[in-house]
Amino acid sequence: MMVGMETVWVLGDQLNRHSGALVGARPSTHRILLVDNLGRLRSRRWHVQRAHLVLTGLRRLATELRAEGFEVDHRVAPSFTQGLADHRTAFAPTRVVAMEPASWDGRELLTTLGVDVIPNDQFLTSTTDLGVWAQPRKQVKLEDFYRWQRRRLGYLMDGDEPVTGRWNYDADNRERPPRDGVNHWPQPVCDELDEVDHEVLSDLERWGVDTWGESPQGWWPTSRERALARLDHFVERLLPQFGPHEDAMLTSSWHLAHSLLSPALNLGMVHPREVCDRVEAAYREGQVPIASAEGFLRQVIGWREYVWGLYWWWGPSYRHENSLEAREPLPPVFTGASPTRMRCVATTMDDVHQRGWVHHIQRLMVLGNLSLLAGVDPWLLTRWMWENFVDGAEWVMLPNVIGMSQHADGGRMATKPYISGGAYIDKMSDYCRGCHYDRTARTGDRACPFTTLYWDFLDRHRGRFESNPRIVTQVRAAQKLTDLDAVRTRAVEVRTALQAGTL
Repeated sequence: MMVGMETVWVLGDQLNRHSGALVGARPSTHRILLVDNLGRLRSRRWHVQRAHLVLTGLRRLATELRAEGFEVDHRVAPSFTQGLADHRTAFAPTRVVAMEPASWDGRELLTTLGVDVIPNDQFLTSTTDLGVWAQPRKQVKLEDFYRWQRRRLGYLMDGDEPVTGRWNYDADNRERPPRDGVNHWPQPVCDELDEVDHEVLSDLERWGVDTWGESPQGWWPTSRERALARLDHFVERLLPQFGPHEDAMLTSSWHLAHSLLSPALNLGMVHPREVCDRVEAAYREGQVPIASAEGFLRQVIGWREYVWGLYWWWGPSYRHENSLEAREPLPPVFTGASPTRMRCVATTMDDVHQRGWVHHIQRLMVLGNLSLLAGVDPWLLTRWMWENFVDGAEWVMLPNVIGMSQHADGGRMATKPYISGGAYIDKMSDYCRGCHYDRTARTGDRACPFTTLYWDFLDRHRGRFESNPRIVTQVRAAQKLTDLDAVRTRAVEVRTALQAGTL
């Protein structure tokens, strides 16, 4: 054992030799610490693919670093605090350094433990950039931030203006799902599980970690090499088709033309700059239409970085936002404790069970929409999505769920609640075909729960939204319904059945 060495502590969402404190590390001067935190693993009920992805990624990074000559201390501990203490006892490092964690609690913990923290370099904006940008503004809007990002970073720009003279192609990217959905998009890259994968699954069982969902099938990359293979696949085969149907939902295709890169990005296996550079090059070479290139870059340099910045700007108190006073527990259909006859929810939950992932519209307009309309506690939904999506993290889920999905922050992030009845789901999916419920009906035993709850929500919260110009028309329409009393009665039945697991 070599003495007098520094330790680089690598966390489970920093899985890249080329980022953070690993950048300047050398085998002759640095030892590596990795910790499997049993306390964290046992504290919640995780989707098995979520837990497997992080643990397997750590083990593959350990193998990569050992092959380079590093001494790697990869230990199992009841907590990060104990893991670091045991490492210090065993190796007496001259210094422990780590890249800034992607959470408030993580940053506070490492500071308390005397770890030297360097800035997080896994994003295109720092933890303070958005706050500096937002401070002089009366209102913060994604579109303004996105244009600032485009100009600052130079993507799809011609000098100080967008390459086509147009910033936004959202209107071109909301087409209904195509009829030939089964064969419309190539299958995603899938890796065969190996000894490391099976070892992790065995350890999760041996450690008594409470998991649910189907075992990994190889969809999610567990190393940087595998993540880069998926980036190649997306840019070369899927990106040209990405734009038009990015909001569509189909029973016949769980992936459509989505990149499936969010887990790799959120675990640090690939950097957003690498992804954006590839998209820019593909557009410049004439391989990708502008609507697809712009639509995807908007998600990465716009929405993803916007959410990251808002998380740090708004601070830990944002966890407790609940302006609509939603208090209902998670419906049992979300935990797998009951089935449902709602075909949209059943299909989406089956996708979550199989892969620990669904795309943004399923999260927002199926799971989030149902939770908002039914009055589910926004923090419970945030925790559930954090635990069950393979790309889950607190910084991702808090603004997306508390702000965008549940309107629990009173409109700080989104100026109107993202709600709909069955009509929107029918327009953007094939879910309503053959469903037990009638998406056009708002009363009666076969009325679509989304349609009933939509009108009931507008009625229950009319005092809050009747002065909101973005939704006042719908609020007024609700008050003009001739069957409003019946809608209210049916809504109580729907919410009761949802909580009982009989809907």
